[in-house]
Amino acid sequence: MQQLDVSLSIPIPKDTVLISKIELQELHKQELSGVYWNMKDLEKRINRKSEWIKENILYPSKFRKILDIENGGFVFYPKSKGQTWSFQANKMAEFLDKHFGQIFSR
Repeated sequence: MQQLDVSLSIPIPKDTVLISKIELQELHKQELSGVYWNMKDLEKRINRKSEWIKENILYPSKFRKILDIENGGFVFYPKSKGQTWSFQANKMAEFLDKHFGQIFSR
């Protein structure tokens, strides 16, 4: 890493804290820890309607085998009318990031 020594004083407001990028990323991960989304939450998160989400993410077998809690995943698939979808937020967010290209390249 290159270094430049400069005698410069930059004031930092008392209500501000400087943290590393790694710490910031960890804080973002913790933000979703213990949080569960329903289908409406997921729709808002990826800006798509439930029909599209089901057709392109939840029902294709290549994703369902990863997502379904029956296979050790983090998505509850309703088994009967009246039951609601449930998504473990932190793991679903990670899945969406990891599989973005596969999901949206159809």
